[in-house]
Amino acid sequence: MTASAYDDLVEEFRRHIGADRSAHTVRAYVGDLRGLLGHLDSVGCAVGEIDVAALRGWLAAQHEAGAARSTVARRVAAARAFTAFLHRTGRLAVDPGPLIATPKAHRTLPVVLDEAQAGSALDSGTASDDTTADGLRRRAVVELLYATGIRVAELCALDVDDIDRERRTARVFGKGGRERVVPVGVPALDALDRWLTSGRPHLAAPGSGPALFLGARGGRLGTRQARRDVHAHMGAAEGDADIAPHGLRHSAATHLLNGGADLRSVQEMLGHSSLRSTQIYTHVSIERLTRTYNQAHPRA
Repeated sequence: MTASAYDDLVEEFRRHIGADRSAHTVRAYVGDLRGLLGHLDSVGCAVGEIDVAALRGWLAAQHEAGAARSTVARRVAAARAFTAFLHRTGRLAVDPGPLIATPKAHRTLPVVLDEAQAGSALDSGTASDDTTADGLRRRAVVELLYATGIRVAELCALDVDDIDRERRTARVFGKGGRERVVPVGVPALDALDRWLTSGRPHLAAPGSGPALFLGARGGRLGTRQARRDVHAHMGAAEGDADIAPHGLRHSAATHLLNGGADLRSVQEMLGHSSLRSTQIYTHVSIERLTRTYNQAHPRA
């Protein structure tokens, strides 16, 4: 069966998982599904005949091709979602998905700036460009990412009305459309005020709509340009402060914990569905504490 013959099934699966998963996850799962369907064709296995052996054969091929553990883990999740969908819709008599194991991914500590690096980079950066629309946007993007710890896609999705200046908060729509309200610091609000007053009007176009951040042509700022903004600002700072948007998120979370914030509050702010995702930042803080202890304690 050709790949196009599966189009209706793939589209039905896309709609099925789209209700409670982010657009990024949906795209990834659909891509994984097409890979699985191609493998099934190559071994002569029909959709209604999928079993544990067929799934393990596909995953083994991924491993042999050099796929990272995190990628294989995601493909396991996609396969499970697909077989559960097939079982629920009567296309598969038995769901083999729960019988396949998820490889444990190597969890690496995120790269973060220390508080002094972050402060220096944010206070300097592209200061000479701050009077241009692009410069004002870059500073506002960096300040807001660090102040809130939100994801770059969440930042790009913000509308002007999502910022509450009086309450110093931002309304954010995260993965799966889940809404949360996060606090915003005064420096970030001041940078936003300058962007909205002196930057955004120069880029606004008839089709700009309510988007908070705009690109060169007046449309909503894309994640790729937002990443370039972060690198342009942070890379221009003195010292080794160049970092990606997710690094600012990591830094914000770590600095909150270093400052005494509790794990649950940081979890809510970051929009993590599981506390386990937030706990990695405690490892960063503990690692730094251990280094300080070893350097400072006379009997370390």
